[in-house]
Amino acid sequence: MLIVETKLKGAFTIDLERIEDFRGFFARAFCKREFEQHGLNPAVAQCNVSSNPRKGTLRGMHYQLEPFCEVKLVRCISGAIFDAIIDLRRDSSTYRQWTGIELSAQNRRSLYVPEGFAHGYLTLSDNSEVLYQVSEFYSPGYERGIRWNDPGFGIEWPTEPLIISAKDASHPDFP
Repeated sequence: MLIVETKLKGAFTIDLERIEDFRGFFARAFCKREFEQHGLNPAVAQCNVSSNPRKGTLRGMHYQLEPFCEVKLVRCISGAIFDAIIDLRRDSSTYRQWTGIELSAQNRRSLYVPEGFAHGYLTLSDNSEVLYQVSEFYSPGYERGIRWNDPGFGIEWPTEPLIISAKDASHPDFP
């Protein structure tokens, strides 16, 4: 695996190191030992799948509070998404900064989202499916959200969302 830190401290892209032959290729997409060597949390409590039939679907920006903050390893296994994250860790040198990464079935890239980050995405194609490995169990009482277009962050989405849940549309701006 090729593990590279993004511009946000503690967030990483993970690309496959492919071993190819006449059958196609083989690659490791997750390795506890390699995660630990890079100081990443390898815990997996849940694996979740999100299916999105329509291009322009927005999900986010979601996070969980202490003591249920979660690490997410996000990969788009069908279609394509623009994945956005915001550093909400008050003691971080990248506090309140965001970055966006295109994840697709074609590029097979993953995004490691550390604890203390808000996460969301916008589908770039029809029939996009996203697989998440999550380090903590979902705890509804500790779930929070930030409005996807909160001007305090200025996320530069590639297009306006066409589909967004009432819950996600009604998230407040971040204090």
